[in-house]
Amino acid sequence: MHIQRSGSQPSNKGPADWFTGTVRIDPLFQAHDPARAAGAAVTFEPAARTAWHTHPLGQTLIVTSGSGLAQTEGGEMQEIKPGDVIWFAPGEKHWHGASPTTAMTHIAIHEALDGKVVEWMEKVSDDQYEQNPK
Repeated sequence: MHIQRSGSQPSNKGPADWFTGTVRIDPLFQAHDPARAAGAAVTFEPAARTAWHTHPLGQTLIVTSGSGLAQTEGGEMQEIKPGDVIWFAPGEKHWHGASPTTAMTHIAIHEALDGKVVEWMEKVSDDQYEQNPK
């Protein structure tokens, strides 16, 4: 058994290359061989968001607080709320973040494939972000 004690891992600022706005990443757990899953709590301040990205083995988000938005390439922007569980399939290009006026926190869980968990792409433009969620 391994217990990862609350507060034992430092918070990190979301890198500007991967995020727009203020984002805090709090590591929750890393994969222990032979497992591949890792998770983090990610907090987005209002209007903060990820860049477009994909995950080689997919990603699960569990919204824990606030109000957010998520979108897949070619799909409609969706509002996400606490208790929602969002699954992005392997290779599915997407982004997620806070609503324009409310912060949002989610737990992000993903698996590594050959040591890689994410492929970062271009940032979500203000015009893309300002579309009305459906």
